[in-house]
Amino acid sequence: MSPVLRPRTATMAFILVTAALDIVAMGIVIPVLPALIEGFVAADAQAGTINGALIALWALMQFFSSPVIGSLSDRFGRRPVILLSALGLAADYVLMALAPSLWWLVVGRAVAGVTSSSFTTVFAYMADVTPADQRARAYGLIGAAFSAGFIAGPLLGGVLGELSPRAPFWAAAALSGLAFLYGLFVLPESLAPEHRMAFSWRRANPFGALRLLRSHPELSGLSLVNFLLHFSHQVFPAVFVLYAAHRYGWSAWDVGLLLATVGALDLVMQGVLVPRVVKRLGDRSTMIIGLFGGAFGIACMGLAPTGLYFALAILPNALWGLAMPTIQSLMTQRVSQSEQGQLQGANMSVASVAGILSPVFFGAVYSASAGSDPLLPHPGSAFLIAALVLLAGALIGWAVARRNGRAAGADGLAT
Repeated sequence: MSPVLRPRTATMAFILVTAALDIVAMGIVIPVLPALIEGFVAADAQAGTINGALIALWALMQFFSSPVIGSLSDRFGRRPVILLSALGLAADYVLMALAPSLWWLVVGRAVAGVTSSSFTTVFAYMADVTPADQRARAYGLIGAAFSAGFIAGPLLGGVLGELSPRAPFWAAAALSGLAFLYGLFVLPESLAPEHRMAFSWRRANPFGALRLLRSHPELSGLSLVNFLLHFSHQVFPAVFVLYAAHRYGWSAWDVGLLLATVGALDLVMQGVLVPRVVKRLGDRSTMIIGLFGGAFGIACMGLAPTGLYFALAILPNALWGLAMPTIQSLMTQRVSQSEQGQLQGANMSVASVAGILSPVFFGAVYSASAGSDPLLPHPGSAFLIAALVLLAGALIGWAVARRNGRAAGADGLAT
């Protein structure tokens, strides 16, 4: 079938619902995975180390498998890859729910990293069925679906975890299985056979996929911006909980409430404001506003003297939600339809590298800024450094947008 520029409502709904269900399924297990690990080891400190290693393992598997998944979708189409990934994720959560030992959990997290790489195909599917001038809106909707899942997943996991540490895994398996059955009946193929590309390990390995990002100056610049954006925002999962408790005395409830608020703001930003701002200002200007606004917000967090000021800083920081969909949109416009899966695989690998390196880096920065005799003078140093990283991304994005806007004959930063 030929790609459809105006996809059916059921098709769009499936993509958004699947994105939300996948995030919910992953978020459900966050509150209980450490407790399940503790059941297999003797010491709490050892459980914390293992939990961190499992998070890194998930990101590492995404780094290697995302380009493969993306290239497979360029070869065989988006539909079979999305459906098989959903089915595989459901089976994986069953495996973890039944895990009799720690090594079963290790295998389960590794498989989850592979099957969750279907996000690359979801983004490629959206590029297939959406005109270039509407992709920022489409990716904003996906981002909003992710945010909804980010809010609902941990909350549901906390409730189910009160019943049993394994109950959230069964719920995650059911949600992934539901996504598979839903797609089996409503999801059409989006990539026509004449637009498919032969599978090649040269392109499917992460280093080969990254070569695609060097094929055009704007792609190279935007991929660097994408990396810096993901790197800076890893400061939140890396140190936020520890920092909030240490500096402001926040409880787990306070932290959870703020995270839910962040997710709600991101949902509004990407699902509601992105299409309106892009329509008025264009992709490039919207991206730049998001990057500079996010950098300002993170800097305010690092300088916040009280918990109230920190909470208020999430308002300017929410502007970063304008950047992600527009970066994706601009990048998809620089590759052919048969390379969309490869592009999204390369993007996911870039994000995975940030997910591996950034938590280690910011964890070390936090350790150097906390305690009775810190090496760094300011307790919010991790957030201030993250703000500088994102500011560098904003300046690079501005330079890339200015250069390519002029090359396209645009006026200033307009698309």
